[in-house]
Order: sequence, then C-alpha cells, then structure tokens
Amino acid sequence: MGLRRTDEFRADAVRIALTSGLTRKQVASDLGVGLSTLNKWVTAHRDTEVVSDKDLDLARENERLRRENLILKEEREILKKATQVFAGQKQ
Repeated sequence: MGLRRTDEFRADAVRIALTSGLTRKQVASDLGVGLSTLNKWVTAHRDTEVVSDKDLDLARENERLRRENLILKEEREILKKATQVFAGQKQ
C-alpha cells in the first residue's frame, strides 16, 4: 500500500469531508476510518491545497442551500397542517 497511497487516501478523505455536504461522522463511516482520525486529517490538511478555495466556496453555498431547503420544507409542512385545520373548521 505504501506511503503515497496513504497520503492520497487522506487527501481524498479530507476533500470529501470538506466538500461533500455529508457529516464528518458519515464520511468517516463510509471510508472505514474513525471520526477522530478524520478530524485529525482535516485539521492537518486544512491549510493545504487539498481543497481549492473555489471548492470550499461551493461547499459552503451547498450547505447554505441545504439549510434553506430544510427550512422551506418545514414551513410547507406547517402550512399544509394549517390548511387542513382551517378546512376542517369551515365544515
């Protein structure tokens, strides 16, 4: 397996952890490494060129959009329930 492949694996793991939108726990589980190990790798590689600024910006935007989407879904569910309540009161 050699050191180079291990370094590549770590770099890929960091890239996935920082840009996939998955939780670090999910990434660690998917890759078969411990969460604390993945966190150490992320800390060690954070200021390297493993992930470009453009990729980090895209990952942040994806995360913002995921949160916004979740809020909108929750609001929609509340409105559906309210509509059902009001429809039931009219009868």
